Amino acid sequence: MRTRVEEKRTINAALWGMLIFVAVQFSESIFYFQGLGTNAFKTIYVLLGSCCLAVSFAIFAQGWLLFSHKLSRYRLYTAALFLCVAVFDMLHTISLMDVPFFGYVMTQGDALWMLVLSKLFLTTGILCIYTLKDLMVSVAHKRIVFIVSGVIALSAAAAFSLVRHILPSLTSHGQINSLMKLTAIGIMAIGLSGIALIVYRGRKERAPSLLIIIRAMIYTVIGQGLILYADSIYDIDYLLGNLSCALSYYLMLKGVYRLTIEDPFREQQRIEAKMNYLAFHDDMTGLPNKRRLTQRLDKLMQRQDIGKTGVVVFNINRFKNINDSLGHQAGDQLLQLVGERLKRNSLPHEEVFSMGGDEFALIMPSLPDAEAAMNRSRILMQLFDKPIMIEDYDYHITLCAGIAIFPEDGDTAEQLVQHADTAVHQAKDYGMDVRHFVPAMLRKAKERLKLENDLRKAIERNEFYLEYQPLVHLETTETVGMEALLRWEHPKRGNVPPLEFIPLAEESGLIVPLGEWVLRTACLQNKQWQDAGYKPICVSINLSMRQFLQTRLADQIDQILKEIGLDPKYVELEITESMTFDKETAFEQLRRLKELGVSISIDDFGTGYSSLHYLKNMPIDRLKIDRSFVNEVMSDHNDAAIVSTIASMAHHLQLKVTAEGVENEEQLHFLREQRCHEGQGYFFSKPILPADFEKTFLIQ
Repeated sequence: MRTRVEEKRTINAALWGMLIFVAVQFSESIFYFQGLGTNAFKTIYVLLGSCCLAVSFAIFAQGWLLFSHKLSRYRLYTAALFLCVAVFDMLHTISLMDVPFFGYVMTQGDALWMLVLSKLFLTTGILCIYTLKDLMVSVAHKRIVFIVSGVIALSAAAAFSLVRHILPSLTSHGQINSLMKLTAIGIMAIGLSGIALIVYRGRKERAPSLLIIIRAMIYTVIGQGLILYADSIYDIDYLLGNLSCALSYYLMLKGVYRLTIEDPFREQQRIEAKMNYLAFHDDMTGLPNKRRLTQRLDKLMQRQDIGKTGVVVFNINRFKNINDSLGHQAGDQLLQLVGERLKRNSLPHEEVFSMGGDEFALIMPSLPDAEAAMNRSRILMQLFDKPIMIEDYDYHITLCAGIAIFPEDGDTAEQLVQHADTAVHQAKDYGMDVRHFVPAMLRKAKERLKLENDLRKAIERNEFYLEYQPLVHLETTETVGMEALLRWEHPKRGNVPPLEFIPLAEESGLIVPLGEWVLRTACLQNKQWQDAGYKPICVSINLSMRQFLQTRLADQIDQILKEIGLDPKYVELEITESMTFDKETAFEQLRRLKELGVSISIDDFGTGYSSLHYLKNMPIDRLKIDRSFVNEVMSDHNDAAIVSTIASMAHHLQLKVTAEGVENEEQLHFLREQRCHEGQGYFFSKPILPADFEKTFLIQ
């Protein structure tokens, strides 16, 4: 915006300058101007020279002294240039005043030469400086430039004092001669070259300060043009030419001010504003972050007129599965879309914040009670009944929420946010949509943290073991396989349910070493039974998302099987539908696993979002119907229809189909009618220890 304003001003300056120049020449051709006296002209020239000297020194001081720790070439060299120009302007003014200089009385001819040299230094210096690329320079470089510029200025002054007597005169009989006009033309040519160079180098992006310097050069050129048309130094054209040059000094001062003070100051303000924004906003979603949330809560809690203030923390269910299967880019896009939808549908007095990760927060001021906060939270969660589109695919997501209300649930903003966060994790763990904080949740959160620490130690202490559940052929009731299931014998708590420690292992990453231990232990046990003379059967082993996404998973499994000596056909790897969201990655991993000779099954089939188009091409061997459909198959027509459809589809795709959660004779009979191949559940046996499994289900 500022650049456009300066561009307009530069164009206007050029147009006005040319208009004034033409107007002066036209007026002189028609009207006769009564000339001022010689003394009056001298007085004006002395004043103009004094002003130019003051401005030159100001330009030097601005570029040299201010923001000296952030020196650039343009600033430093421009300051050095005007130090030299100031020396010539000082000598020019002294000459006009007939003041002796080091024993020499300066003449009018000396004054003209000082003025010419000043303008030559100015235009040539600008031309040379702005051919360079603007880079930052060191303080040591500054000292060198200072010394060099001082030496140049003093040397030029000394050289002039030596040759002043032999220099040709710039006037003849009081009139400006051809040499003076030639120098004016030369200065104009150099000035125009400088303008062209600055315009060319800044053709992509013109800094406002450089545009002001261009205006200064324009008035320098116009001033020399007026001098070119003057007859003598006591001519109105010569006076206007000097005024134009003085105006160029003012513009140069303004440009250097912009370059040395205003632009660095604005840049510093911009950086500080950006840093302040980043400090209080989430970079990915653009929403205010947790730091801003606590600040805002502190202010609201200090007010007496708003009553109760609620904080709701939303968490995206199964976000980790989406992020792992679709990739981090899709996960980031999902977070952006969720934040945008929450913000777009929030009320005017509500504020949405990003808590980082897969969590968002909402402030609800002036609440009548906790029930109102819970109802409002459910309304916002219903927004996600509509799917979210990521990479041209619709994905259905759900949110859970935790609520804490001031003043009953916390005295400080930090407490309130922490308690709302604790509540949302409770809601997530127990499969609920909304939970209001109660103090007992803190005890459970501490227990969860302690359990995670114990889980890390459990691997080192060998507290894990495996149980096996048989896989039974439904027609012959023969045991044709078994599923290895992980168990944890805690030294103090006893058996910890898998639903408690498996999610913790997945969150902490411990599921990877645990999964490798399960794989090795189950394969070794199967091989030992085969070596003992029992009929070989297949062992099914569950893979976690983290395991499945490992690039060297196939190599790892191949190495384990070779070390143990187990034929891969006696190993079945179970994956879930959510692992196949990223189709390309999933297909490539499945292809590598199938090349080993192991079988692949999709566990809990029907609970995810598998595409039938991809399912028909997926290198798998078995579908395992989730127990949630089998449980109600005799009482719910919808579940019965789902089981029947899955079984029929599996047969058409030439896949084996296994029903999980078989618990009674009626379910078994129904599954046989649907031509399910195998069944698994408490009707046949609960998961049992290896010794019991060997006695009950293995055949010599």
